[in-house]
Amino acid sequence: MAEWEEGEFLGQQDSACLQQAAAQGLTLVTYDRRTIPPLLKAWAEEEREHGGVIFVDEKTISPSDTGGLVRALSNLSKKTANWEWTIVAFVQDIPATKGVHARA
Repeated sequence: MAEWEEGEFLGQQDSACLQQAAAQGLTLVTYDRRTIPPLLKAWAEEEREHGGVIFVDEKTISPSDTGGLVRALSNLSKKTANWEWTIVAFVQDIPATKGVHARA
């Protein structure tokens, strides 16, 4: 968030971030499993579209492990290249030979 749009969305409501990501055709990658799921539920009930959300578990990929996150996202991208990204996925930092676990 600090680098996206020059930090404009730091401290903003989750809905503003998700809406702007969707407007830019981006998928939101987040460690926030407390406030984002209720927002996604509300948006689904309102039939609002978004660019997808990828949840990262801090127990499997530390927020300070940028390399692990990049590897996991790269593996997810390869595995799901043909998916329509209005989904929610969960990633883990696991060896590339085993793939990335994702749920649609």
